[in-house]
Amino acid sequence: MGITNAILTVREHRKAEKTAEVEFLVDSGAVYSLVPGKILDELGIEPYKEMSFSLADGTSIKRKVSSAYFEFEGEGGPAPVVYGEEGDTALLGATTLESIGLVLNPFTRTLHPMRMLMANIK
Repeated sequence: MGITNAILTVREHRKAEKTAEVEFLVDSGAVYSLVPGKILDELGIEPYKEMSFSLADGTSIKRKVSSAYFEFEGEGGPAPVVYGEEGDTALLGATTLESIGLVLNPFTRTLHPMRMLMANIK
């Protein structure tokens, strides 16, 4: 697991004109990304379900979830997004990193293109 910061563009879908630049705490140990709910509302992104999440201290919380399109340095992809509430930090998780094709180097704390592998099944 490694932690660093990165600025990504968030939008409702790939062709949406409304965008927001969000500074994320990148945590390869987190699964989903979290964006402040106020930003998602401004982008017209609506939640479609609610999920329970466990925090590092064992506390369980519920948050609304939807999907968004994330871009970093010209590369993008759709991924689930958690609606952040007051006091939550914008967080970039593993699902979003994989969707964009990025991997976090924990030694240099930088994002790099992922080595894409494909199985040859016959």
